[in-house]
Amino acid sequence: MHSRAIQLAALALCSLASTQASSQTDEIQVYDGGIAGRGVLNLTWHNNYVFEGSGHAGFPGGLVANHLLSGVTEWALGVRPWMEAGLYLPLYSLAPDGTLTANGFKLRALFVSPDSAYREFFYGINFEFSYNAQHWDTSRLSQEIRPIVGWHMGAWDVVINPILDNSYKGIGNLDFAPASRIAFHAGKTWTFAVEEYDNFGPLSSFYASDRQTHQAFAAVDYAGPVWEVEAGAGFGLNDASDRLTLKLILSRNLD
Repeated sequence: MHSRAIQLAALALCSLASTQASSQTDEIQVYDGGIAGRGVLNLTWHNNYVFEGSGHAGFPGGLVANHLLSGVTEWALGVRPWMEAGLYLPLYSLAPDGTLTANGFKLRALFVSPDSAYREFFYGINFEFSYNAQHWDTSRLSQEIRPIVGWHMGAWDVVINPILDNSYKGIGNLDFAPASRIAFHAGKTWTFAVEEYDNFGPLSSFYASDRQTHQAFAAVDYAGPVWEVEAGAGFGLNDASDRLTLKLILSRNLD
């Protein structure tokens, strides 16, 4: 009877862990409504390294975040002045012991107000459809719904992405994981920004405050003649969040 109780307790803890952290992160970015021009193919290469994070998997069989490098190459094609289609492939992770894993792939459709870079107020919505490896997410199939709302105010930008992650388990189980960004453009080449990435949990019942994740990033963008570069460092704002995460995003049009 005693061993049975221990087994039930272990299963309960595994279930709790899986609801708290069901997946890793391959893309740390706030969408600002910018898209590739019609007929233009763009490559964006995302890389994120958890310098100091959790030493155990968020769910049974999942990857351990601490010292994990995760990334993806994102291929995007401008379809219309208001639409961009994308493919994320390959998604990968490199563990500290040198183990390289493939994590699945994603398809994306992004719809925005045309010429968002020149509008004071801009908006849009992004849909991503993911096929996940078992070690990457507890759901084999998942989706991201990312509304985009923002304002260009002179040299300043304010952008909000109230993201909903969908594991196809009902509206109440949509996971609320908003991202936001305040940026200052120091000329045409350099931009400095503060970003925040949060996960409050399912809409039907947010996690307790000590189980939510909150990270603040300091980021700098460089708009070069060929490559655009975004680098940043993210700091956990509570004990449930990875303490230090580094990100590097490289982007260019493949004309």
